[in-house]
Amino acid sequence: MCVNLLMIFILFLICTPRIKTAVPKPRMNSIQRPKTILPEYYMKEVRPPTYKSKPVEIEFSMKIVDINSINVEDMDFRMDMFLKQQWTDARLRIPEEMFEDGDDAFTLPTQFFESLWQPDLYFLNSKIVEIATLTHKFSSVTLYRNKTVSYSARMHAIVACQMEFRHYPMDIQVCPLNIESFAYKADKMRLKWNDAGVTISPELKLLQYHIGQPLELEEKNMYTPEKGGNFSRLVVYFRFERQIGHHLIQTFAPSTLVVMLSWFSFWLGLDAVPGRVTLLVTCMLTLVTMFTGLRSDIPPVAYVKALDLWMAFCMLLVFAALTEFVIVKVLDQHYQQYKKQITAQNLERTIAPWCSCINKLEKKEPKKLKQHWIKLYWTTEKGDEKILWHEIDYFSRIIFPTLFFIFMAIFWPILILGKS
Repeated sequence: MCVNLLMIFILFLICTPRIKTAVPKPRMNSIQRPKTILPEYYMKEVRPPTYKSKPVEIEFSMKIVDINSINVEDMDFRMDMFLKQQWTDARLRIPEEMFEDGDDAFTLPTQFFESLWQPDLYFLNSKIVEIATLTHKFSSVTLYRNKTVSYSARMHAIVACQMEFRHYPMDIQVCPLNIESFAYKADKMRLKWNDAGVTISPELKLLQYHIGQPLELEEKNMYTPEKGGNFSRLVVYFRFERQIGHHLIQTFAPSTLVVMLSWFSFWLGLDAVPGRVTLLVTCMLTLVTMFTGLRSDIPPVAYVKALDLWMAFCMLLVFAALTEFVIVKVLDQHYQQYKKQITAQNLERTIAPWCSCINKLEKKEPKKLKQHWIKLYWTTEKGDEKILWHEIDYFSRIIFPTLFFIFMAIFWPILILGKS
């Protein structure tokens, strides 16, 4: 009986089907992907093949996040940006399991970029270019179904710019940024701007400059004699327009008030010599101190700037007012001396008949007064006496403001038109 039961139990175990446990297929990790995507014959030193050996097209785009440190002494500026490069590499083999449901692209770690062919682009007029880092480099590689490779990075760059200061402080600096391949000529690689082109963050604000928009973009072939060939080049022109508000408050308005203050000396008589001299000398020293501080903000250049013309004319008017005071003071001294001589001569003629020595006086010729090459005074038809230094002060009240306003009427239109 026991033997029969044992046989039945053995037959039950043999006939009962085994339950198989489903084990999920392991998903390929990021370390295995390069081995799958890159075929064995892939060489990162060789550019991707193209139809009829046409040049490889590289699409380039930038987004400017920040522009700071516009250094007029070193003639450069620093900017932070996101840049993006795209090209097609037909040699890649991208398995379907790489893409998640509904996605046409996937992102790989930056280490994978070292295994790919990459365009050797560089900024021609840059001093320093570096990828931003915190714990690692801020860059990524994205692959698309159509075998397009997209490389993105956050970068810092210090770009040289040949600045011109003839219209300072209303100058406009146009700074180009040139992008070119270092080794591949135009028949091997063609650069072109992406549809996005170059964009600027709407939150970007500069202290003394306004960035002109839209930015001017160019695609051209340029012959580079250093490398001996034609190379495809991308150019973006940054237009920095200096804002005049700061200089209107700190420079032009105060200097105008100082020049106008010097005109008050024309209403002061010659009896107020200390006050008149102190006023004019103080105005001159104020302008010199003001403009000396302003010149430290820009590098010394060999040509004349618009601010130099303004400085020179303001100081010239104050110096002319001081010179005018010296002239009228000298004329007044001659006038007073001449009046004393006339008074003495008239007095002598008046008392001569009553003098005991009248016979001797009659024999002498009357003393002639020293003649001046300009008239110190004259009498009008109405009998009013006009003194020369009084008239000079009077006309200076009109001539000096007129000259200053004529200068401003010429200076500002030329400066504004030259800026535009």
